[in-house]
Amino acid sequence: QVQLVESGGGSVQAGGSLRLSCNLSALSGYSYRRTCMGWFRQAPGKEREGVASISSIGLIRTIDSVKGRFTISRDNAKNTLNLQMNSLTPEDTAMYYCAAGGLGGQTYCIDGSCCPYNYWGQGTQVTVSS
Repeated sequence: QVQLVESGGGSVQAGGSLRLSCNLSALSGYSYRRTCMGWFRQAPGKEREGVASISSIGLIRTIDSVKGRFTISRDNAKNTLNLQMNSLTPEDTAMYYCAAGGLGGQTYCIDGSCCPYNYWGQGTQVTVSS
């Protein structure tokens, strides 16, 4: 069993920054280091979209709308995935989810990097006011 817990969401004004973190805990047999992980977001009335991902071999991808503003990183020693978000705009307002790859998951592609995401966190809300 794999559990993902996000933290770091909140409310900021446009131009501000937030840092999201996702802690992964799993039973033995699940290799955090060998799996793809990503950040997704879903705004009210919109479909979930992939924002950024790190593949099992460390390939980093972000969608065009956040390039240069969002940075994804992972700390293998702490089983943590991070998303540094700078220069936030109201269009970034959404529930943000952390996801980890696994067999049987639905495949999402983020900027051409595809992965079957099978484990999801509960989400953390990000609200950006103008």
